[in-house]
Amino acid sequence: LDRQLAVLKDVDKLFTDKLSGANINRPELQKMLAYIREGDIVLVMELDRLGRNNQDLTKIMNSIQNKVHPLDVLNLPSMTGIADPNLRQLMTNLIIELYKYQAESERKRIIERQQQGISL
Repeated sequence: LDRQLAVLKDVDKLFTDKLSGANINRPELQKMLAYIREGDIVLVMELDRLGRNNQDLTKIMNSIQNKVHPLDVLNLPSMTGIADPNLRQLMTNLIIELYKYQAESERKRIIERQQQGISL
């Protein structure tokens, strides 16, 4: 958390949750979704900080993108060098879908490891 806070030190409003990204009902996430307005930029370190499964991530991202543009995810490759806005959006969406899959897969692996540890 300290590493993430250091990178985000210059943001105007900071929302931090200590609960798992697997829980969509995190208090600070809900406050952030209620707080954001048109013209705001939502900045996250990693996509899995928003959620850990495809359905939740899609719901959260749609909530953000319906209110503001853009959603900046710092660990995603930047597409700003692509001049064609349609191609840029296509590439961004493709990368986000891959990261959503990766976040959900990691969550499943965590659950499997926890269950293996419990059964020992």
